[in-house]
Amino acid sequence: MEKILVLDFGGQYNQLIARRVRDDHVYAEILPYTVSLETIKNGGYRGIIFTGGPNSVYDESSPHYDPAILSLGVPVLGICYGCQLIAWMAGGEVKTAPVSEYGKIAIKTAGESELFADVPESSVVWMSHTDYVSGVPEGFRVTAVTDDCPCAAMENEKRGLYAVQFHPEVTHTEYGQKILHNFLYRICGCSGDWVMDDFIERTVSALREKIGDKRVVLGLSGGVDSSVAAGLLSRAVGRQLTCVFVDQGLMRKYEGDNVERTFTQLFDMNFVRVNCRDHFLKCLSGVTDPEEKRKIIGTEFYKVFWAEIKRLGEGGFFAQGTIYPDCIESGKGDADVIKTHHNRVKLPDDVKFDGVIEPLSELFKDEVRIVGEKLGIPRELVWRQPFPGPGLGVRIIGEVTAEKIRILQDADAIFREEMASTGYESNLAQFFAVLPGVRSVGVMGDHRTYENLIVLRAVTTDDFMTADWARIPYDLLARVSNRITNEVSGVNRVVYDITSKPPATVEWE
Repeated sequence: MEKILVLDFGGQYNQLIARRVRDDHVYAEILPYTVSLETIKNGGYRGIIFTGGPNSVYDESSPHYDPAILSLGVPVLGICYGCQLIAWMAGGEVKTAPVSEYGKIAIKTAGESELFADVPESSVVWMSHTDYVSGVPEGFRVTAVTDDCPCAAMENEKRGLYAVQFHPEVTHTEYGQKILHNFLYRICGCSGDWVMDDFIERTVSALREKIGDKRVVLGLSGGVDSSVAAGLLSRAVGRQLTCVFVDQGLMRKYEGDNVERTFTQLFDMNFVRVNCRDHFLKCLSGVTDPEEKRKIIGTEFYKVFWAEIKRLGEGGFFAQGTIYPDCIESGKGDADVIKTHHNRVKLPDDVKFDGVIEPLSELFKDEVRIVGEKLGIPRELVWRQPFPGPGLGVRIIGEVTAEKIRILQDADAIFREEMASTGYESNLAQFFAVLPGVRSVGVMGDHRTYENLIVLRAVTTDDFMTADWARIPYDLLARVSNRITNEVSGVNRVVYDITSKPPATVEWE
């Protein structure tokens, strides 16, 4: 399989670069700049991409790399900081720019270049830099400029070294995907052998070989990742797979039943459902702090889960729905841990397995969804919206009770039904209801009421790093509000959250 290395120097778009490469049917993997040169030499990469980053190359504390990487005979493309790093390592000069460039900038190519093949002489790119290449290294030539940047791109074709000051991976760069395509196919000589059908066939074959006649246990949450992992494992080993589904009573309306029905009807596997709603409600009684709620729900979930695993017996393999971003964000090498993922858990010392299997660890979320559809998993599950690990426990502000769960489940279900029936859900990245624990005065049937307030939240976003509140049509919001106040007992008011991220987050807790 052809591979491209994305060498990460701390840029916010490192995963986006890898995804754009994979979109062009070439497998890309991300490694931190702390990886050894020997590892890269032995990696069999067809090309290397240096990411951007927030640092200045002339600052000794900034991420650097062994200049020998430029002499491996493997084509290199430097992006933003990566461009400046190539210039620095090759003997050029980098300084603070007289004029910083941010946002959409007009660029003009200069001379013939394989990197810019079939790209118009003038186009718009996305810039984000304070430093710039003030002196091009010997053997390099400038291939693009802007009004304020005399070296917006440069290359040494003979050595296979290319660099762009802008970000071709973002959609704001008009011909960014074309530029990346040129690097992959014209410069690195890739043929494009990364396709999902091949992934399924290759993964199923590898799983059969590794598992043999042993059993596999998978924790099934009903989310996209664990569901697709279950589908792959079921195709590979059938009833050697046991899926344990812990229903803590904090899922959306009918969601637990839908998960059970899907996986008992669609796949050949052993399905174990553990209903423990009352246990979780008891543990959460009187708890109002959001972090304490998260901790209790997470701790009790794994207590119940591992107790069931022990009951099933030891041996065989433990499977997880770990995906590629989980591996990256959980920290590699000297990289900081950004967050701990529920998809990657530590096995207790008293639970013994022969090994851990992570069939999705090569894939990004959008690739996981493609695999899920090809496996025949229902679209509503494959395209399930992001759902917090603690479930509705963090969409109920304050103490969690059975009555509050009932109210929120009913209101959320109406919101989802209306978005689905009108087709408007396709315009939204995420939408849900929140029960903020606020009561307000109302009137119903000439009687005064003092009931719960429901908040509706809906956002649009490409990456969830930022998000904007969705401009849902008023008549649609009115229909949702009317249904909730008429059909959900205990609610007399509905409001809509019109706050973007930042300053808010998508979730309320």
